Amino acid sequence: MRDAVNEVLQRLDALGIAYRLEEHPPADTMADCAAVDRRMGALTPKNIFLTTKNGRRFCLCITRPDARFRTADISKQAGFSRLSFAPEEKLYALLRCHGGSASPLGLIFTDQVTLLVDRALRDQPVLGFHPCDNTFTVAMAGGDFFDVFLPSVGVVPVFVEVHDFL
Repeated sequence: MRDAVNEVLQRLDALGIAYRLEEHPPADTMADCAAVDRRMGALTPKNIFLTTKNGRRFCLCITRPDARFRTADISKQAGFSRLSFAPEEKLYALLRCHGGSASPLGLIFTDQVTLLVDRALRDQPVLGFHPCDNTFTVAMAGGDFFDVFLPSVGVVPVFVEVHDFL
């Protein structure tokens, strides 16, 4: 396992968070994640790494896989002007993830990323995340993610409304 994966798992262990870990072929798409989710009984959110127009602020937006994501809607709700997709080199520099493996578990490595969360995820019983590598998925109780993990890294999520596909 890579160093970032080990660091994430060590943090979860130190926090006493129960989790299941599955190694699998690279999960490059939400369809790949859905197959893993079925085996693990979890919901893996879509993770979108964003930046402001001037490139000075960064956000990670996590949404339901089937939600319709529109940057204009999210920007307005979160109070950021004109969010757009951030470059992969910043994703790695801040969260130690590559494209296809973006994860809020990478928040252990930075305090420079705002977490935007689809409000509908708050009540999910089990959430799945890549531990900074899309060949692994960690499934944990949603409550542990929101009530234990995020406070441990000093993150207060900004909840946003993300709509279903019509």
